[in-house]
Amino acid sequence: MTDGPRAELGTFLRRRRNEVVRADYDLPPVGRGRTTGLRREEIAFLSGVSVTWYTWLEQGRDINPSRQVVDAVAVNLRLTEAEHDYVLGLAGFAPPPRPVLAEPAPVPSHVQHLLDALDPAPAFALTPHWDIAAWNRAYEGLFPAVRDAEATQRNLLQFIFTDPWVRSMLPDWERTSRQFLAEYRAEAGGRAGGPQHVRLVGHLRAESEEFSRAWDAHEVERFASRRREFLHPVVGRLVFEQVNVVPQDAPDLHVVSYLPLPEEGTPAAAARLLEG
Repeated sequence: MTDGPRAELGTFLRRRRNEVVRADYDLPPVGRGRTTGLRREEIAFLSGVSVTWYTWLEQGRDINPSRQVVDAVAVNLRLTEAEHDYVLGLAGFAPPPRPVLAEPAPVPSHVQHLLDALDPAPAFALTPHWDIAAWNRAYEGLFPAVRDAEATQRNLLQFIFTDPWVRSMLPDWERTSRQFLAEYRAEAGGRAGGPQHVRLVGHLRAESEEFSRAWDAHEVERFASRRREFLHPVVGRLVFEQVNVVPQDAPDLHVVSYLPLPEEGTPAAAARLLEG
């Protein structure tokens, strides 16, 4: 193996792989009780590549890793933003533009009309990366921060795992947060190596230890309509049925609506969300 970017890339990845704490990945000690370091087959599995190919990468062989693969390895080794950019540069790629998260594109006007027509049932539109791209007045009343958040930070997973308001409103936060994440993972399978997905996961790992633990559990679950409960500080307890529909002419968007159930006086309470 000769000196150069590929050799440095392999040396750097090997060093970081040997430094990580196995318990952070919910993995037991190996050998004589060694608690640090991942096996090559473990990081290869997490990153979606073969053990042979990953071994060649660490050996500095003359291979051409794609950006998606380098991103996946960097995320699964939990590199810092600076380290992530460093390995991208060694592999011949420019660092991703900042900020970490991208601003979602505007939704078609008819999708916004649909959301508005659902008032007083809170409703919002999700992009493939679970950015909240549009919402109605009732949803803003349920969750005022959606209006004030920067567009690049208006992500449902970001709110669930980092916003105290959301946590305080969900009496079953732990179960709900993991279910949302399992549903996101099911939908993100085809984009798992994409730069926006990789940046989102890396960003949330840095922001939330609870996200990291839940993500490393690798739970996958298809969406199903279900009962949702909120403890709103102004209108009180709310009980909804959560429904998800995909517009035929906007298949990249999911319209999520919370339909008021008769329990706890939810229909009247939901109407009060429009008064804010």
